[in-house]
Amino acid sequence: MIADTTLAAALQAKVRGRVTPDAPLAPYTWFRVGGPAELLFQPVDQADLQAFLVALPDAIPVTVIGVGSNLLVRDGGISGAVIRLSAKGFGALSLEENHRIRSGAAVLDKRLAAFALESGLGGFAFFHGIPGAVGGALRMNAGANGAETRERLVEAIAIDRAGRRHVLSNADMGFTYRHTAAAGDLIFTGAVFEGVPMTSDVINAEMVAVQQHRETAQPVREKTGGSTFKNLDPPGTPNQRSAWRLIDEAGCRGMTVGGAQVSPMHCNFLINTGEATAFDLELLGETVRACVLETSGVRLEWEIKRLGAFAPGTSVEPFLGRG
Repeated sequence: MIADTTLAAALQAKVRGRVTPDAPLAPYTWFRVGGPAELLFQPVDQADLQAFLVALPDAIPVTVIGVGSNLLVRDGGISGAVIRLSAKGFGALSLEENHRIRSGAAVLDKRLAAFALESGLGGFAFFHGIPGAVGGALRMNAGANGAETRERLVEAIAIDRAGRRHVLSNADMGFTYRHTAAAGDLIFTGAVFEGVPMTSDVINAEMVAVQQHRETAQPVREKTGGSTFKNLDPPGTPNQRSAWRLIDEAGCRGMTVGGAQVSPMHCNFLINTGEATAFDLELLGETVRACVLETSGVRLEWEIKRLGAFAPGTSVEPFLGRG
């Protein structure tokens, strides 16, 4: 991928943040794979983000990435402008009236849970088990341990492709399981959440339980992207059908493709064992989907976001072309 260095220089002259052409993205993802961004922009603050979007030609696509915990960047990289919000510019946390917390989009979910504990507010312990940041939690209604982002959100702040600021209520977000109906061009920059007064002992006990579950059931020390496929039913559904069980029943536990592996510990996690490419990981994922479709008739849906282009001469068909 060859970036337009002239455009990069022109944009750099209009913003305070860094504009980088042909920027490697693998270091920003937990899988540690993938190609470069044609242009990578890291804004200093919300006003800087708005200035960049106003200056960016309309024809250039925009992609937003966070901490990369639930992201697979394909080997061919991402064309257009990739925006990454930094903790320095979008990582503020503050306690407000009515048991509310204002958070920047780059605040780690785990840090949000810790701040709630420090503030004596319950209802946030589940964030302790989500390996992402607030912006991603808003975009996909992230959840864990039977709770979801929508249960705590009051409003979200976002910037659209034209650089305009929006404030969305909980209802405006249109939350469903691992999804929001908010416009795809919105870049979330912050949010306001509401908790319930609770003693630190109770909150801490909930967070310890979340942490113990993660460490005993998930490959948290591997190069992974979190839950690979969506469960078939939302959390709390009676007799919830779990993706990992279908994958296990299809005989995929421990399966490998190149340097990619289905985790032997938790089969809804894919692992980069050290030398995997994004192609290996996506091919393994579609192999798993094909096996589950063949054994159970169920079409698993990706929860991991796959972005960018395949490397020249490569591609991966959904379900390996089995329909």
